[in-house]
Amino acid sequence: MGMADSPVSIQVLSRSKPSTPSWFGEAAVMAYYLRQVGVLATIEEQVRFAQRRFGHYDVIDFVIVLLGYAISGEHTLEAFYERVQPFAVPFMALFGRERLPYRSTLSRFLAALNQAAVEALRTMFLEDLVVRPLEKENKTGGLWDRQGTQWLIFDIDGTRQAARQRALPSTSDLPPAQRRLDDVCAPGYTGRKRGETVRTRTTALQAHTHQWFGTFSGASRAGNGDYRGELRQAMQAISTYMKAQSLPINRAVVRLDGQYGNGAIGQIVETGDHTAQRIR
Repeated sequence: MGMADSPVSIQVLSRSKPSTPSWFGEAAVMAYYLRQVGVLATIEEQVRFAQRRFGHYDVIDFVIVLLGYAISGEHTLEAFYERVQPFAVPFMALFGRERLPYRSTLSRFLAALNQAAVEALRTMFLEDLVVRPLEKENKTGGLWDRQGTQWLIFDIDGTRQAARQRALPSTSDLPPAQRRLDDVCAPGYTGRKRGETVRTRTTALQAHTHQWFGTFSGASRAGNGDYRGELRQAMQAISTYMKAQSLPINRAVVRLDGQYGNGAIGQIVETGDHTAQRIR
C-alpha cells in the first residue's frame, strides 16, 4: 500500500530557532502606550544618573529591562534574559532604543543607583498617575455616606519576602565570603515563608480603582526597613493624590495592616500636613 500525498510539508533545521515569548505581544502594547503618553520621553529628559561604567546606556535602557521583566512574569532575571536574548534588538526597538544592556551592566547599575534617582522615577510615575484619568469621566470611585460625603479608601501594607541562603565554603585558601543580599536582607520573622533572612517593603493602593501609587523600601535599613519613614512617604503620596482629585486630605481613609498597628504609627498618620482617618 502506498501512502497518499499530503499537502503538509515538514522541515527540520539543524540549528535552534527560538520561539517568540508569549508575553512579547503584551510588551509591544505597553511600549506603544508609553510612547503615546510620553512617559518614555519624560524619563529620558528628567531622570539623570551618569556613571562611566555604564557605557552608552542610559537610565531609560535599564527601566525598559525592568518593565519587560515585570511584564514577562518570568521567575528570575536570568530566565527573562534567556527568553528575550534572541529577540533583544526588536524588543528594545519597541521602546525606541537600540541595545539590550548586559546582565552584568544591569547589576552594576542597580548596585550604584542612588536614592535621588529612585525618588525622581517615583515622582515621575506618581505625577503621571494622578493627572491621567482612568475613564472619560475621570471616576475615582469611593464611598459616600448618608450626607453625600465622598471618602477614598487607601490600603497601606508592609509586604514581607523571605530569602534563602545556601551554605558558603569557608577555608583558609578562599577569600571571606560575601552575600549580595546582606545590604537589603537581615534575619527576621519569616512567618510561613521558608528562608533565613527577610526583606520588607511598604505598598500603597487606592482600593476603589486598584491603582498602585507607591512602593517604598527603606534604603538605609536591611530586613524590616524604616517602616515609619516609608509610612510618611506613603502619606505624602496620598496627599498628592487627593490634591490632584481636588479632595481634602481628611476625606482619605487609610487602612493599616500588619506592622502598622501601634500607637506611634497612628501619630504619623494623624499629625502634620497628612491628616487622614485611619482604620486597622
